[in-house]
Amino acid sequence: MASESAAPDPVRVLVVGADAAGMSAAHQMLRTARRTGRRLAVTVLEAGEDTSYSACGIPYVASGEVDSTDELVARTADEHRAAGLDLRFGARVTHIDLDRRLAEVAGAEAVAFDEVVVATGARPVMPPWTSVDGVPVDGVHAAKTLRDADTWARRLATGGPVVVVGGGYIGVEMAEAAVRRGLDVTLVTRSRVLSSFAPEISAVVVAGLRKAGVEVVEHATVEGVEASDGVVRALRLADRTLPADHVVVALGVTPATDLLAHTGLLSPSGALRPDERGQVVPGVWAAGDCCEVRSRDGFWTYAPLGTHANKAGRVVGENVAGGDLRFPGMVGSAITRFAPGPVHLEIARTGILDVQVTDPSVDPVVVVTEGTTASGFMPEAAPIMIRVSADRTTRRLLSVEIVGGPGAGKRIDTAAAVLWYGGTVDDLAWMDLSYAPPVATAWEVLQIAARRVAERIDRDAQR
Repeated sequence: MASESAAPDPVRVLVVGADAAGMSAAHQMLRTARRTGRRLAVTVLEAGEDTSYSACGIPYVASGEVDSTDELVARTADEHRAAGLDLRFGARVTHIDLDRRLAEVAGAEAVAFDEVVVATGARPVMPPWTSVDGVPVDGVHAAKTLRDADTWARRLATGGPVVVVGGGYIGVEMAEAAVRRGLDVTLVTRSRVLSSFAPEISAVVVAGLRKAGVEVVEHATVEGVEASDGVVRALRLADRTLPADHVVVALGVTPATDLLAHTGLLSPSGALRPDERGQVVPGVWAAGDCCEVRSRDGFWTYAPLGTHANKAGRVVGENVAGGDLRFPGMVGSAITRFAPGPVHLEIARTGILDVQVTDPSVDPVVVVTEGTTASGFMPEAAPIMIRVSADRTTRRLLSVEIVGGPGAGKRIDTAAAVLWYGGTVDDLAWMDLSYAPPVATAWEVLQIAARRVAERIDRDAQR
């Protein structure tokens, strides 16, 4: 009697990185494998000591609004392992040999794989001035990891002047955290605050920062830090010195892709560019902050956001395990808040940045509209400013930017939906949106803003 053939060995899948993209991919491949019948052995290597946490929640731990970093953890290591993942901490992959299918790990044996998922994320930009003689200055820290969140929660509770270096989303959010702690705060940026937004929007944010007591120094260059016994005491600019017991470094991030630098797979930004299935080359998959993202207009951009990381990770996990899923792209949606006490600003945007409009046939028409978030006779009514851009010829919506009081920010999702489907400014102006005096005006202010752009296009055409 013929013996039954032995079951094939499981496919060895290595996931490098155990945060949003990596763990989304790992769990999705397990779910899909159960459906498709594919046998997988999934190993996850994480250089640090944390997994599956919300980095976006770090400023709110620092401010004290969130009690503990434990609340930012979506799944614990034990939960990952119980699901069937071989999760290893302190495993820093230094090199991936694609020919031999081996990942070299610092201080440990190399790990063999059949398929590899690169989800290494990004590392914070730390300029040379953050160290003295090669030694990091105590009190000068980024806000990127759970350890950073613990550090800032502890440090801000001790008092003393704070300097935030960087005027992007994290810079604004960390400035809010320090104000909530009752500290003196200076925000320093080399250009404008929230420079990806139009100047009109940035100006409203700067006014809000200053109203909350933050000293804002724009167009400034940091030349160094002054330290005593290795602890920061001041930050030196080109024209002045700022006292500082704490310096938040919020200058953005760069993709953590050194382990593939030898492969020729990196884009000019240093990131990977996976296809819509999440594959870079056969056997190599990637997702998360180590990747660029393709917009629905067809251009690549580096947009390290948790929303993209979770979605792209799910796509990769599905496809590694034999499914068929596509990442449909992005339209550039983002939102933040500056709301310490009496000041409450929500800032949001979606669509093509002005500098990304490279097609000479596109002729943007821009109108800035001011209004209120609710009917003017309601106590909830707060100021709102909306900047809408649309193409003169096709009337296609290009971008929307919003800044305003409570309830202003999430209006951006309506605009994002129109952009997602390639709609026009007229589509936005005439959509059937909800109305009640406490939450909107009868003519929703976002639709008034869109209508004014449409009217501008019509007037210009009649001249």
